[in-house]
Formats: sequence, C-alpha cells, structure tokens
Amino acid sequence: MSDAERALSALLALMARLRDPQRGCPWDREQTFSSIAPYTIEEAYEVADAIERGEHQQLRDELGDLLFQVVFHARMAEERGWFDFAAVATAIHDKLVRRHPHVFAGASPTPEELVRVWEEQKAQERAESAASRPAAEGTVLAGVPRALPALVRAAKLGRRAARVGFDWPDAQQVRAKVLEELHEMDAALAAATDAGGVAEELGDLLFSIVNWSRHLKLDAEAALRAANAKFERRFARMESLARARGLDLKGLSAAEWDAMWREAKLNRT
Repeated sequence: MSDAERALSALLALMARLRDPQRGCPWDREQTFSSIAPYTIEEAYEVADAIERGEHQQLRDELGDLLFQVVFHARMAEERGWFDFAAVATAIHDKLVRRHPHVFAGASPTPEELVRVWEEQKAQERAESAASRPAAEGTVLAGVPRALPALVRAAKLGRRAARVGFDWPDAQQVRAKVLEELHEMDAALAAATDAGGVAEELGDLLFSIVNWSRHLKLDAEAALRAANAKFERRFARMESLARARGLDLKGLSAAEWDAMWREAKLNRT
C-alpha cells in the first residue's frame, strides 16, 4: 500500500470514528449535508486564496481541509446507503477517462477539437442525467449549481444558453446591452418607487456586465478579485500616508480622501 493509500484509509477511518453513534464527536454526529455545505464552499475559497497568495504550505493545509469536506459528505451518504467514498472516486475516475479519449484511445486532436469533445461529452452526460429527472428539471440550464458565486454562475448560465444559440453576436452588442441596463438603472433610481425595483435593475446590469466579459474572453470573477486586491493595496497605502503625516482617517474631508487616493494610485500598486 502506498503512502497516499495509507493516508486516505486513515482519514476515512477517522471520519467513521467521528460519526460513530456511540463513541463519536457530538458536533460531527449532528451535522447534515445542509449544515456542512457552507463549510465546503468556504474551504474551496480558502484553497483559491492560498493559490493566489502563493503560500505553498498553506495550500497543502487548505487542500486537506477541502478533502475532509469530501470525506465528510461521502460518509454521511454511506450512512444513508446512497454511496460511499469509493463510489465517488470511481465516478470521477470514469468521467475523466471518458472526457480524455485523446489520452486513453490514442487519438491526437487539436486543442480546439479537445474543447469540442469535452463539451460534447459534458452535454451527453447532462442529457443522460436529465432523462432521469422530472421534465421541468431537464432544461438547458439545469445543473448549474445555485451555490456558485453569483458572477461565476451568471457566466456559466450565459455560456450554457449560448450553446443553443441564445446569445449576442459579438462583444459590441453586449456593450450596448450594458448601456441599456445602465439607463434602466438610472430610470429606476429617478422613479424612486421601491428598493426592490432598483435591486432588480442592478442585477440586470451586473448580469449584462458578466456576459460582456464572457464575450471579451475575460473571467469576471477573476477581474473583480483583482480589483478587490488592488483596492486593498491602495487603501493600505493611504493608511500608511495618513499615519506618516499624523492624520486621523475619520477626520479627513472628501477632498482630502480624494487627494490621498490619487497619491496612492501614483504608487502603481
């Protein structure tokens, strides 16, 4: 048995011990799929954060936390007689073999053909899955997880709809849609009828911006993450400037904030 096999077996045994009805941990025993799901999402984000920060040791730890989430869900499913961890591993193994015929069937496709084969295989898998669901669930957009970050989900919905021809012909026309939604947002604000109407128009505006980024072949989620990081760096620079000059941030006027922001931008960070 390899080190990886021994480590995984030990982790699976540990999970079973934690969930043991008589000898397990009270907190672990009372958890459900719904109560654990937020932790699973959080751990995935922490993996992404460790990657973005380039913290290799932290990445190892975060990957372990994420793996534990998979083991946790698989254990709860096994207790209900649905499937076990081995079935989870086998399912992803078989799926990856199906989606890589160029590796396991000796073909030599181009990168463009690889994308086409991958998407065709995914479409076939979705169709097979939809056949076993109620008719209302077997739509083109079925299977896009609702728990995804809103920007990521908007992009996936747009890509899925585009596969059947529901899309803008080019980025310029999506830009026009963005401007249209911005005007509708302005109109909703001017009408000042209810917050719900303004929120709806804001959602439409954000959705159109995500699809604009999709047509520009940019990742809206990654772009916003980069903007967040840039804002953090520049704000920290403003704080540093204020401390060096003995200024109280809360006492700064709008003009002083603007001047500090412009100075922080000059730092090119």
